[in-house]
Amino acid sequence: MTIFEGFHNSYVLANGVRTHYSWAGTEGPAVILLHGAGPGACGAAGWRHMLPALAKAGFRAYAVDQLSMGLTDARPHAWPVIGHQSLVNHVHDFIEALCLDEVSLVGNSQGAYVAAKYAIDHPEKVNKVVYIGSNTMYQAMQEVPERKLRSFLEVIGYDYTEESLRNFMYRNSTDETVIPEELIQLRHRAATRPGIKESNQAFDAYLARINEEPKLWDRYCIKDSLPKLKIPGLFIWGNQDTVAPVETGYKLKELLQNVKFEFIENCGHQAQTDQPEIVNKFVIDFLAVEKEQAVPAQ
Repeated sequence: MTIFEGFHNSYVLANGVRTHYSWAGTEGPAVILLHGAGPGACGAAGWRHMLPALAKAGFRAYAVDQLSMGLTDARPHAWPVIGHQSLVNHVHDFIEALCLDEVSLVGNSQGAYVAAKYAIDHPEKVNKVVYIGSNTMYQAMQEVPERKLRSFLEVIGYDYTEESLRNFMYRNSTDETVIPEELIQLRHRAATRPGIKESNQAFDAYLARINEEPKLWDRYCIKDSLPKLKIPGLFIWGNQDTVAPVETGYKLKELLQNVKFEFIENCGHQAQTDQPEIVNKFVIDFLAVEKEQAVPAQ
C-alpha cells in the first residue's frame, strides 16, 4: 500500500512553466495548498493527509509543486530569479491557469509566507488564509533584517545526498514520528532532478542581493501590509517545532492581532503531517463558513 492515496496528480502550463500539482475533489470552493522549502518538498509529500480530507469535506484542493521543487519545470526559464516573489508570482500563474476566480490558501513554513504575500498582492482572489509554523513569516515581519538572509539548504546542512535529506526530515519531526521510506525516496528523487540545484542557486543568489540592496527588502517585507490585511486568517503552530520554535509563534501572535492562533501539543514543524486529524479539523472548520456561503440555498 502506498502512502500517496486519495488524490490525483496532473500538470498544467502556468505562464510557460510546466507545473505539477496534486489534487482531490471535483466540486466546492477551491483551496490552494503551499508546501515548505525543504529539499524534495512537493504538494503530494506535504499535503497527502489534507488533500483527501478537504475533498471529503466538500472542497476542491490543489497542492502545487512550487518553483525549484517537486516535479515542476526546473529549466532556466522557471528558476526563481527574484526569490520568494518568483514563488508568489508562480502561484498566481497556477491559479490563473486553472481559471479559479477565488481561492482560500493553506501554507506551511515558507509556503505560509507565499500564501500571505499572494493574499497581499491579490486580495480580490482570496477568501481565507491558514498559516502553519513559519520562520519565514516572522523574518519578513521585520522592518530591516534581524540577520542576513542565508540559504536554507546551507542552514540545514543539505548536500543533495540521501543521508542529508534523511537527517533533515527526522530533525524536522517529533521524536515519535516514523517517516515512510517511500516518502524519503520520493523527496530524494525530486531534489536531485536535473536543474534543481541550479534553480536553488538562482534563489539563493537573489537572497544575497537582498542582503546588499535594502530596496529589495521592501518587496519581501510584510510588516506593514499583513497586519492590515482584511482577509480572515488562522495560524497553526506545533509546540514541539524545532525548525520554527514555538516562541516565534508567540511573537507573531503579538504582531498579528487580526489572525487567530492555535498551538498544538506533540506536534513539530510540519503540523499537517505530524497531527493530521487535529490540523485537518482546524482547517476544515475555519473554511466551513466560506463553503456554506458558497452553496446556494435549496
